[in-house]
Amino acid sequence: MEEKRLAVLSVMAEDRQEAEKINAYLSEYGEYAVGRMGIPYRERNVSVICVVLDAPPSVINALTGKIGALNGVTAKTLFGKQK
Repeated sequence: MEEKRLAVLSVMAEDRQEAEKINAYLSEYGEYAVGRMGIPYRERNVSVICVVLDAPPSVINALTGKIGALNGVTAKTLFGKQK
């Protein structure tokens, strides 16, 4: 089995209509989520979401890819150093 890694998934959504899909993906991978913070930045009409994940890299990459493929959404992941 693939070793788990700690990571932060950062999401910027400029299309608020994609929020339901983002939340569905986050719920689908919810067992790996340690915590989540969402900030609706109304002045710029963008939503910023940060999710801390503890999961195998393949799972984190799959989630990042699904969210990043949505219209008007950018998703990037920062992995912690392996111990």
